[in-house]
Amino acid sequence: MFGRKVTLFTLLGFTVHADTSWLVMAVLVTWSLAAGVFPSYYAGLSQAAYWWMGAAGAVGLFASIIFHELCHSLVARKYGLPIKGITLFIFGGVAEMEEEPQNAKTEFLMAVAGPASSALLALLFFLLSRVIATWPIHVEVIVSYLAWINGMLALFNLLPAFPLDGGRVLRSVLWKLKNDLPWATRVASRIGSGFGLAMIFFGLLSLLRGNVIGGVWWFVIGMFLRNASQISYQQLVLRRSLQGLRVARFMKQDPVTVSPTTTIEELVNNYIYHYHFKMYPVVENKKLFGVVTIRDVKQVAPHEWATRTVGEIAEQCTAENTVSPATEATKALEQMTKTGASRLLVVDNDRLVGIIALKDMLTFLSLKMDLGGSDPEERF
Repeated sequence: MFGRKVTLFTLLGFTVHADTSWLVMAVLVTWSLAAGVFPSYYAGLSQAAYWWMGAAGAVGLFASIIFHELCHSLVARKYGLPIKGITLFIFGGVAEMEEEPQNAKTEFLMAVAGPASSALLALLFFLLSRVIATWPIHVEVIVSYLAWINGMLALFNLLPAFPLDGGRVLRSVLWKLKNDLPWATRVASRIGSGFGLAMIFFGLLSLLRGNVIGGVWWFVIGMFLRNASQISYQQLVLRRSLQGLRVARFMKQDPVTVSPTTTIEELVNNYIYHYHFKMYPVVENKKLFGVVTIRDVKQVAPHEWATRTVGEIAEQCTAENTVSPATEATKALEQMTKTGASRLLVVDNDRLVGIIALKDMLTFLSLKMDLGGSDPEERF
């Protein structure tokens, strides 16, 4: 879901990250506040004042989003649901769950924690705006904005559009009624996709009416919501289809390997250009030496490829790029998602026994869906 992430800080045991796309949101929010929102709140201030107010409002908004996701995470931890961390990205923030909730009750409580936290912040900022009525207008405008935006966040997240909080509440209710998570997810995802289409239409209508800023935001959010609802359902189907299967079921037992004495030039010409893989195990005397990737090759100047060897640039094998043959396939998938890798080394007692690739698991899912008919997810 995310690209490159930067770690910001750790709060109550949860690591807060910022996706690189978050920088785009930071700029857009600051610009929107400085150029449109705050001048309409109170005219007559200098441009410099509007810009620092915009920056302060953006910081307050991101702090509110972190508080929102932190409340999700705290409830999840209380009910034993592991959270990898909190990530800020272009559309706000997300508490990254490592697995689906175990039951409808956990899903419901974790989902409602977000809108409840935003509603609480809206109330607190509103009360604060009344207390500081005699303070400089700059401060009052910022606090009033934070009261308004948190109220909007609470209402927006209550929309029954999966994977928004309201959509997760809807899914929990459907799940409880029918005791069928795939069916509940499918229904909630379709509703979420419908809301996304409606937002896209509203955004286009706003653009035609001359509301450029609002129109762009509605259009982009609608696109994100539509895609997120579909991807969330697909991920659930994939996890369900792989449930109970082990890595040994999918791994290729005769992987292409390279020797540490192979030159980088030979690696590029005889392996990368021939097999088209981005990662190769490095084996010496039948023992796993390490792993070499295209990323490692790119760090070496091309004119040095003929004289430098794979052993010089190979990375050590770690828990991030290796997995055991007895590991559940769903865990391997989560590991790939977390690290961004499409292939993992399958290691047994420090011996390379195979390679597991994302495309092989996806091929399995495709075949299973073909054999299951037009609506195979009901079989999972």
